[in-house]
Amino acid sequence: MTNRHRPPGVLRRAASVAAAGALALAGAMALPATPAQADTTTSGDVIANLWEWNWDSVASECTDVLGPNGYGAVQVAPPAESLKQSSYYWWDVYQPYSYNLNSRFGTAAQFASMVSACHTAGVKVYTDAVINHTAAQTGTGYNGTTISNKYDTPDWDAGDYHQSDDCSDSDLIIDDWSNLTEIQNCELLGLPDLETENDSVRSGIAGFLNKQLALGVDGFRVDAAKHIPTADLQAIEAKLTDTTSGTDPYIFQEVYPGSTPAASDYYSSGDVLDFTYASKTKSAFQGNVSDLESLSSSGILTPANSVSFVTNHDTERNGLHMSYKDGDTYKLANIFQLAYKWSTPTIYAGWEWTQSDQAPPNSAGFVTDTDCSNGWYCLDRDTAVTGMVKWHNAVGSESVANWSTKSSSVIGFSRGTAGYIAINNGSSSATYTFTTGMADGTYSNVIDNGATTVTVSGGSATLTVPAKGAIAFYNGSFTPCTTCDDSGDDGGSTSTVTATFNEYASTTSGTNVYVVGSISALGSWDTSKAIQLSSTGYPIWSGEVSVPINTSFEFKFIKKDSSGNVTWESNANRTASTTTSAVSINSSWNVATASATDVTFNVTATTDWGTNVYVVGSIASLGSWNTADAIPLSSASYPMWSKLVIVPKSTTFTYKYIKKDSSGNVTWESGTNRSYTTGSSSGYTASDTWK
Repeated sequence: MTNRHRPPGVLRRAASVAAAGALALAGAMALPATPAQADTTTSGDVIANLWEWNWDSVASECTDVLGPNGYGAVQVAPPAESLKQSSYYWWDVYQPYSYNLNSRFGTAAQFASMVSACHTAGVKVYTDAVINHTAAQTGTGYNGTTISNKYDTPDWDAGDYHQSDDCSDSDLIIDDWSNLTEIQNCELLGLPDLETENDSVRSGIAGFLNKQLALGVDGFRVDAAKHIPTADLQAIEAKLTDTTSGTDPYIFQEVYPGSTPAASDYYSSGDVLDFTYASKTKSAFQGNVSDLESLSSSGILTPANSVSFVTNHDTERNGLHMSYKDGDTYKLANIFQLAYKWSTPTIYAGWEWTQSDQAPPNSAGFVTDTDCSNGWYCLDRDTAVTGMVKWHNAVGSESVANWSTKSSSVIGFSRGTAGYIAINNGSSSATYTFTTGMADGTYSNVIDNGATTVTVSGGSATLTVPAKGAIAFYNGSFTPCTTCDDSGDDGGSTSTVTATFNEYASTTSGTNVYVVGSISALGSWDTSKAIQLSSTGYPIWSGEVSVPINTSFEFKFIKKDSSGNVTWESNANRTASTTTSAVSINSSWNVATASATDVTFNVTATTDWGTNVYVVGSIASLGSWNTADAIPLSSASYPMWSKLVIVPKSTTFTYKYIKKDSSGNVTWESGTNRSYTTGSSSGYTASDTWK
């Protein structure tokens, strides 16, 4: 059990691959005289992160999509029984109730069948290992386990958890995020923290992981690894058995950014997910992709010790990284990740959401089958992405070469002489001649699933790269994907992005808030076609609308009561403009754009699980001291709670922070009211600490 730093060798599928002569391409494909004959449908190292898909759906995806298109592994949700509560939030599965494998994703038998199906398709299986803690909330789990004391579960007793003396903090909650002892021995959000320095605890955790290894699991993504000392992780790993294929299980770890511990501290216990890589990628694709030429020296983790990603379930929700809401820009960033030579890449496939806590599509909490519609977003089967997985496998370990920066939005590079890619992050097509470093000949464009070809002459190719698109080709035969959803996509722009509307508006029972505007996506000013917003975050009403890129439009918010009576805001029409990335529009009822400014409230406050922090104040935009209309703050950067609020310009107001528990009980912070005065500009910030 000594080498866990690279995924072990690939599995071979039982089914044979199609011959090159069976390709359904227009015309004969004249390949170079001595092409690199990589079998790109043999699994490589790309990980498909099918986040919170149920086991039957994962099995089908391995068989129909992942295996035939060369994915090396699939990352799946935590397989343990977890908390089941009435809202069925996604984070329930990160509160383990027992190590039983009957979960919200299926039965233990379905889990085992899924692993077998994926192996038959040549795809390894990595599970999300939640081993730092157990559930903070009592109740009933998805297999019927009832917990009335969070320190007494089927697997653990009170003595198996850290207590206040272990973390030198009387409330047991992580308060000081620069204190390594607190981070690793105190409780994250009240989640009982397992005493992983105890050998019996290490053995219990290893037993849970070994149960999965015996069923064929090939490795683990270790959740919340920064809250476990690396020495404890190494000791647990030393107790793990080999996989059924006879290798060490592959380990990669979540070490969320912060002052301590450092990601590099965990190299000794496995690979580390690279949050910096995702941040640099976001910066480039929302700015200048030409900056990617210096990506390797930008502070990202070393390739031998890391796993890259463009987004994950946490960071797409807290805004740290990109998401499907960024449209084609997001897809293009994933295409770049597969093209660039660095660490093990992951492709994330989840579901669409309007609220950060939102559950996956489900029936009474049990996740329903993924059909890649009705809310699911299956990037893993996009033909541009599956084509690039094959491209990634074909170029192997070849180095990045022949880098060409044509503009701040257009780049191209090769991987040795094995493959070439040109990327256009601009809003219109671009034609350039690129030095490819490849042998003369005609190649399939993998981005459009082989619908077009590229001719290389004298080592160069003149390419017209679509807006928000790419062209990529490699030495060897290309097999188009026949089971993907968007066959025939040309790799260009869909011309829409997601606009998220957030409106502060207090209402009476039976009255809802809508947005209506000048473009058809917003009803063309027809109130009967207005877009209803969700009150889940009341008094903030929110909704998402797909709107055209590079477009200016007018809009307003309206209220409709149960009789259909419409009340318009009294201010002038609001205006907004889109670019090629997702946009968030924050407003407050009857606060006109010309007279509005924004204040971001930041307060450092620790809470127990189920308790949230709000801001309330003397002006209407802050609820007029009515705690029912207080503004809910986001815990995405916990223990910092934050929210941007639209308030009037040049105004003095008073405010305070409150906490509300799951029963609605309100706790006010102590001391006198806080005071703030806005000016005539924008971008104000209030940074406070709970008192």
